[in-house]
Amino acid sequence: MKKLFRISTVPVSLNILLKGQLEYLNQFYDVTAISGAGKDLDEVHQRERVKIHPIEMQRQISPFKDLKSLIQLYNYFRKEKPQIIHSITPKAGLLSMLAGKMAGVPIRIHTFTGLVFPYKIGKMQKLLIVMDKLLCWAATDIIPEGNGVKQDLIKFEITKKPLEIVGNGNVNGIDLKVFHPGKVTVEEKERLRKKWDIEEQDKVLIFVGRLVKDKGINELIAAFKSLQSINADHTERNEMEHERSSTAHKRTNTTTLKPSDIPTYNVKLLLVGPYEQDLDPLQPETIKEIEENPNIIHVGFQKDVRSFLGIADLLVFPSYREGFPNVVLQALAMELPAVVTDINGSNEIITNQINGLIIETKNKEQIAEAVNKLLMDNELYAKLKSNTRHSILPFKNTNIWNELNHRYRKHLSQ
Repeated sequence: MKKLFRISTVPVSLNILLKGQLEYLNQFYDVTAISGAGKDLDEVHQRERVKIHPIEMQRQISPFKDLKSLIQLYNYFRKEKPQIIHSITPKAGLLSMLAGKMAGVPIRIHTFTGLVFPYKIGKMQKLLIVMDKLLCWAATDIIPEGNGVKQDLIKFEITKKPLEIVGNGNVNGIDLKVFHPGKVTVEEKERLRKKWDIEEQDKVLIFVGRLVKDKGINELIAAFKSLQSINADHTERNEMEHERSSTAHKRTNTTTLKPSDIPTYNVKLLLVGPYEQDLDPLQPETIKEIEENPNIIHVGFQKDVRSFLGIADLLVFPSYREGFPNVVLQALAMELPAVVTDINGSNEIITNQINGLIIETKNKEQIAEAVNKLLMDNELYAKLKSNTRHSILPFKNTNIWNELNHRYRKHLSQ
């Protein structure tokens, strides 16, 4: 069988982002997964039933360590002589494409799952552009994860090589049998609600991802505080109106009280993901609010997010930049409407007013307004919810896997 090496900087990317894909490809190729060592790489070996080979790579720019990793990749490629190498993260892409070119690997593929340089300025942006241009020069095939990524590669003239998206976008697609509301039992929902002190009638917002600045967490926490304030105002007005109605009832001896036309709700925010303060830190006041607000629940990294999505009402994903976010697909598969920012990937999955709402980036007011609108407008919420699963049928994982295999075979035949 032809040798195929799949490469990422850290093992969690292979373990989470490519779940199921490597086992599928291993039917047709002799697959080896390469990344830094760790339990995630071991889990890939056990679950996907593929070979693994640990090579440490740094996510940050580190000239000495990067050179060491480059040499290790080159030596391993020269020894094993793979026909195809395919990388999915920035540093792994740069190092493996260069090492592969020097080692004479015939097919060198990189998938851009997200671009950093469009959101940087000055010397850092220029450096990142040079690095991505070098990556593309060394690769034989460039795959943009979505149309937004493709347009940015063209706009910044990163490469003149053909850019063809696999399937309808996304690096792995979504398994609609795994991500299904029926996979979370009533008992599991009750267990989680009890554990995290969530009442049945509470409205639960959920964010899944790294708790970092670029994911819009500072704005999300500020918006949540605003939502609590809005709801407190509604509650106070309802109480005042109820008191006035009661007084009028006593004076006129009427038999009914006037109901309030301002609905209220108790809202909680569920954060599923780890901090990364060393790479992209949050503001101190944001962390303080997360730790001290009793209605914000931080559960850390979770391998299986389905149960948490199962007790939520709405995904809020205010990221500054993405390639093609898996969590938005996962939420829709679990029948959760989503509030997302107008960025690559998110705006290719969400159609505004159809299966979610699209807002501006870095805008805490719009986050609060969109969430409040969906929690107050039952008719709109029901409409969006009814369109969730149907809207992501084009992103089924088997479609992505089959087309990727077809692309490999096409390259091999040439």
